Amino acid sequence: MSQQEPQKLYAAREPVFPKKVYGKFRNLKWGIMIFTLGIYYLTPWIRWDRGPSLPDQAVLADLANRRFYFFWIEIWPHEFYFIAGLLVMAGLGLFLFTSALGRVWCGYACPQTVWTDLFVLVERWIEGDRNARLRLHRQKKWDFRKFRLRLIKYSSWILIALATGGAWVFYFTDAPTLLVDLVTGQAHPIAYTTIMVMTGTTFFFGGIAQEQVCIYACPWPRIQAAMMDEDTLVVAYRDWRGEPRGKLKKGKENPDQGDCIDCMACVNVCPVGIDIRDGQQLECITCALCIDACDDMMDKIGKPRGLIDYMAYTDEKAEREGGTAKNIWKHVFRPRTMLYTSLWSLVGVGLIVALFIRSDIDMTVAPIRNPTFVTLSDGTIRNVYEIKLRNKHGEERPFLLSVRGDPSLTMEIEGSAYSSVKVPADTALPVRVYVMAPKGSQPAESERVPFRFWAEDMTNGDRAYKDTVFNGKAN
Repeated sequence: MSQQEPQKLYAAREPVFPKKVYGKFRNLKWGIMIFTLGIYYLTPWIRWDRGPSLPDQAVLADLANRRFYFFWIEIWPHEFYFIAGLLVMAGLGLFLFTSALGRVWCGYACPQTVWTDLFVLVERWIEGDRNARLRLHRQKKWDFRKFRLRLIKYSSWILIALATGGAWVFYFTDAPTLLVDLVTGQAHPIAYTTIMVMTGTTFFFGGIAQEQVCIYACPWPRIQAAMMDEDTLVVAYRDWRGEPRGKLKKGKENPDQGDCIDCMACVNVCPVGIDIRDGQQLECITCALCIDACDDMMDKIGKPRGLIDYMAYTDEKAEREGGTAKNIWKHVFRPRTMLYTSLWSLVGVGLIVALFIRSDIDMTVAPIRNPTFVTLSDGTIRNVYEIKLRNKHGEERPFLLSVRGDPSLTMEIEGSAYSSVKVPADTALPVRVYVMAPKGSQPAESERVPFRFWAEDMTNGDRAYKDTVFNGKAN
């Protein structure tokens, strides 16, 4: 009795070599790839004049000064709710697209898909189409040709990855200045480290791992089922029309044979290496390249297109029973997608309103609690407050401070005989302020008396305020 070979717990990866395909979905993917990569690589070089004291880069995450710039919009640290709102909109948008069209984000706009497409395109230019790359992969002996092609391919991939990592750091400081510093070796070590890390990860994810990231590392395939329902449009195979499949024999049509001739065109173009004819699978990224490949083959053999197509489960059920599919817009515009659209729009409108009603000046007030109050020699009770005045303008502005509430309260600015202070351009200036109540007044004798700090921009009259309390003796 022969000893049975133990079962393997790990299967080595079988590389996927997608074949070149032509069609409307492939053209759409090319267009989105060019558009998104263009935005990523070119955006840091767009200039935007904000004045003498502010950066001239249109899109900049200035971590050193804790500021984010997007063209005419400037986000301060205390306005992080704008970033949170954009993240909420991104999440709702992802839910919306998944509910309507399945993993359409994964198939067209996900960074992993875009960069993998770019790496595969370069690989195809260098090593040839699918069959040529397969032969090179299966060639065990390393000759000069294989070494040369692999060297050119990996060198090209590294250059793409380096450009990707380099473009990333340009979003965090002035791009032209940083480029000169990088070339001359004067940039901060953090910049070089970030570029190296981004280069390595881009090369690995886009060139080496490729579809494995989508299959094993990405959590979205496991979450998407909660976003989809029977009206979600996904890429599917009309097996009732294609089966039983069989090879096409010239001049010998078989009336019992389906339209699928088992040419494997749909499998050969799939970037994740699955067979869509086996039904919906976790690995499918809904890129629709199999639709282009199948439609092309149907044209060649004189059969109607649509053997593989975008369809919902309700359409599949209706066609199996002899009915017709719904209009595509009835799948896109339905209660679930309309709810996501309404929530997405509500958040967007809220952010726009908040952006336009925010003031160009702002202030925060923090009472000094140790001690809560001080009794002066004449019996006056004094409280101390730390005020931060934010001047969001591109030039220095004088701010007038005042208190409103109990008329007996008076105010002094530490180190100044005036009630005004000059705040430098685009700066949050801390100011220490003393608020006093004379002996016998209500604020002095009460435990807590509310009042309000006002700050007025003396240049244009803009005002901001903060409510706080005055602590007394409470005898």
